[in-house]
Amino acid sequence: MKIAVLTGAGVSAESGIKTFRDSDGLWEGYDVMEVASPEGFARNPEVVLDFYNQRRRQLHTVKPNTAHFALAELEKVHDVTIITQNVDDLHERAGSGNVIHLHGELLKARCTQDENLILDWKGDLKLGDLSNKNHQLRPHIVWFGEMVPLIEVAAEVVENAEALIIVGTSMQVYPAAGLMQFAKEDAPIYFVDRKPAISSNSRIQVFAEKATTGVPKVVEILKKQI
Repeated sequence: MKIAVLTGAGVSAESGIKTFRDSDGLWEGYDVMEVASPEGFARNPEVVLDFYNQRRRQLHTVKPNTAHFALAELEKVHDVTIITQNVDDLHERAGSGNVIHLHGELLKARCTQDENLILDWKGDLKLGDLSNKNHQLRPHIVWFGEMVPLIEVAAEVVENAEALIIVGTSMQVYPAAGLMQFAKEDAPIYFVDRKPAISSNSRIQVFAEKATTGVPKVVEILKKQI
């Protein structure tokens, strides 16, 4: 069975990664537009680089949780593709082999002049760190106002899936929130979130709980469907 999984900040939060919520416009005490927009980077690149250096250091201190491991376990039974809004590598560390990062990856950097020139980057990123084309490197993160290059690939995955799991996302951030609309009419949807934005119906089964308890329940249901 082909299964698409859409994950958001709620999955990573349970591993200890602090999440950005749009309500106050702040992320770890920073104005989000100053650290997550091309304009912010142009105005003060050192502040932006330092912000992501802190996020990267934090990522090295956390581990995948039971939700990550349960989704990796599901791969042993079904054809699973994870589409994540998260920029961490916790799905990969848990053992998931097919992960699409819609909003980029914290452990990568890219050339400011060539968005296709992407490097693995585990440590701090500083002003003066250049690509082989002699241009400054920046975090490989999709900032506000930038295109989401993998959204069409993700839409095709959802379109071809026989079941869709949505975990730990408010379904408020577009274009990712629109992905559910691509699901087949007969594809069941399993929605896991502490404060679900949608209700159960004949097609959607809602688990109003945290990812670490809800995801294993969904995985057990799907494991039985061969």
